Amino acid sequence: MDTRLAIGDFSRMTHLSVKTLRHYHQVGLLEPAEVDPATGYRYYVTGQVPAAQVIRRFRELGMPVEQVGAVLATDDPAVRNRLILAHLDRMQDQLEQTRSAVESLRALIEHPDLPVPVEHRTVPEVTALAITGTVHLDDLGRWWQSAFDELHGALRGLGAVADGPYGALLATELFADECGEIVAFVPVAQPPAALGRARALRVPGAELAVSTHCGSHADADRTYGALGTYVAEHALGVEGPVREYYLTDRFNTPDATRWRTEIAWPVFRTGDR
Repeated sequence: MDTRLAIGDFSRMTHLSVKTLRHYHQVGLLEPAEVDPATGYRYYVTGQVPAAQVIRRFRELGMPVEQVGAVLATDDPAVRNRLILAHLDRMQDQLEQTRSAVESLRALIEHPDLPVPVEHRTVPEVTALAITGTVHLDDLGRWWQSAFDELHGALRGLGAVADGPYGALLATELFADECGEIVAFVPVAQPPAALGRARALRVPGAELAVSTHCGSHADADRTYGALGTYVAEHALGVEGPVREYYLTDRFNTPDATRWRTEIAWPVFRTGDR
């Protein structure tokens, strides 16, 4: 038979503070076995100790309270395992983001002045298959991956070959206001009028100052900063979206150190200067 425990004793046994236990009661994650109707004092039983220990470990792994509740509520081992594995996948993603941020910060400290060669280039108008969206900056990575996966699949489905590297047009508002238009595109000689979210589009020609970013997109801001500094110091900048051209990306290799992305900043036509 389970023994009744005062909340203080249960707290000591489980290493969950009284404040935490009260919160878990309020959200329905770990309810006391008994609540005194006169005093509101909470009592637990020894049989609840294992559940409290499981909850504590899930929370130490950063699992949100709602997901811990879902894990504990199901009697289906397959569902429980799926929920746990989904959280472990999220943790793995966070670890990779942390590692990337550490490496990027170390490089920034050790090599603060990044030499970035700049090339001036005139690009002609091209026909393309494109997906356009208004995207919040926090959702950019997910939207980018989804859009290019769809374009890549559409190209395979058409049996077509790209006429150049995949690219993107990124509106100034995306950076300045944290929400703006982005156009993901792949040049195609004769794109269909529509295919899923993709639409035929004429990507306008432009005069560009171009630098190549080597490696993961996580520290592409360094190349953006160096190229933007060059454009500003030479008074070349004009209004218009920045472009990215993906010369080597995840469709070519999973090794991010081998990725090559051209950052292209709109500038005055050299003939006008």
